[in-house]
Amino acid sequence: MSLFEHKISELHELLHKRDLSVSDLVDQSFKTIGEVEGKVQAFLTLDEENARAAAKALDDKAIQSSPANKLYGMPIGIKDNIVTKGLRTTCASKILENFDPIYDATVIKKLKQAETVTIGKLNMDEFAMGSSNENSGFQKTFNPWNLETVPGGSSGGSAASVAAGEVLFSLGSDTGGSIRQPASFCGVVGMKPTYGLVSRFGLVAFASSLDQIGPITRNVEDNAFLLKAIAGHDEMDSTSAKVDIPDYLGSLTGDVKGMRIAVPKEYIGEGVSEEVRKSVLDALAVLEKQGATWEEVSLPHSKYALATYYLLSSSEASANLARFDGVRYGYRTPNAENLIEMYKKTRAEGFGDEVKRRIMLGTFALSSGYYDAYYKKAQKVRTLIKQDFENVFEKYDVIVGPTTPTPAFKIGENIADPLTMYANDILTIPVNLAGVPAISVPCGFDKGLPLGLQIIGRHFDESTVYKVAHAFEQATEFHKQRPQL
Repeated sequence: MSLFEHKISELHELLHKRDLSVSDLVDQSFKTIGEVEGKVQAFLTLDEENARAAAKALDDKAIQSSPANKLYGMPIGIKDNIVTKGLRTTCASKILENFDPIYDATVIKKLKQAETVTIGKLNMDEFAMGSSNENSGFQKTFNPWNLETVPGGSSGGSAASVAAGEVLFSLGSDTGGSIRQPASFCGVVGMKPTYGLVSRFGLVAFASSLDQIGPITRNVEDNAFLLKAIAGHDEMDSTSAKVDIPDYLGSLTGDVKGMRIAVPKEYIGEGVSEEVRKSVLDALAVLEKQGATWEEVSLPHSKYALATYYLLSSSEASANLARFDGVRYGYRTPNAENLIEMYKKTRAEGFGDEVKRRIMLGTFALSSGYYDAYYKKAQKVRTLIKQDFENVFEKYDVIVGPTTPTPAFKIGENIADPLTMYANDILTIPVNLAGVPAISVPCGFDKGLPLGLQIIGRHFDESTVYKVAHAFEQATEFHKQRPQL
């Protein structure tokens, strides 16, 4: 049995008793990577030399010096849009192919303080733009449950690496579902925290008002450990919230008696597969048996979320990606004869098709004569979507529904149809527009492919989200099943 079948708390106990070393954990990670990485292709960069050196240093230091630090020595993978000092960070784009950052993102500093061990950087859709990991500038990542299907995106590498047992847990980023959707497709647990709970300093920006870093793990308890470590106010991030960070572990009581659950009719209606709908209703029956109650509600403006999201996120991307011009860092075309040509050719050669598509859409939406008709109107609809959530949360503790309308689709199936690909995030996007927290936990299978249950909470109420997720997880066996690679 892999060491990574244990929870963080169990591994910590083994380390504390000296029945296990940090080097053993790192050995396990690279052993599994050696066995399955050729099939899964989750990593873009491995940092084996530094990881083994860090493990040896932690073994020499001994865990007795950090008895309360549960993440001590735990191997982690990092999505490749989170900057890591001296470790290549590419955003899976050729325009940043050889970029070595000179500083760490705040979340990386926090992980170093928690004394985790970084194994490497994980594949993703280029600049986090995609729902399948097929938009990476370097390689496709494959779903460990079925290598003919996508792992989801944009944090597909982050989810696939955890599902395949290559790392104990990983960090992803979520702009419109990019943690939860791949977590659902790969049968793992993915949390999108409240906007502002986790610092975005050092996260390469796609859409600044939507992006949020979050943890991907094998179980809810581990997820709570990791979020506790990376959450908190950061002066380097102007959107970081000054809120107290509770002990999320304390909410994992398994007790949901008397809790009120809302189920939006829009989330289990047209477009959602019958098997997905059934898995959600079965999950609600499990929670009912534990003493919770549920009612059907409406989030009437959610039908506009997809159009709103792609206008706003593309507009922000258009502004954020203007910095990649070949002047200061990253790729520069060798074939330019003047400055304007250098700009044009650098961006034409460095960006992939999906990134170009969104930059053009965003530039159009922000242009004179169209700003009021598109961008401004989208911002107004965003407010209505946020109000929908606030209205439901006046009466209910959490909102529950599917994470995705279908299980993972086949590689190549939707890549030529951007609109169908965009619709894969239809159930996750409203959460980002409202800025509320949401988690995806395994809740079933369809033809051997995992399905995810999405649990949505009030702003900064991750504790209640974790409570419901943990109670469901403890009453079912879905999270214990593993892909056979």
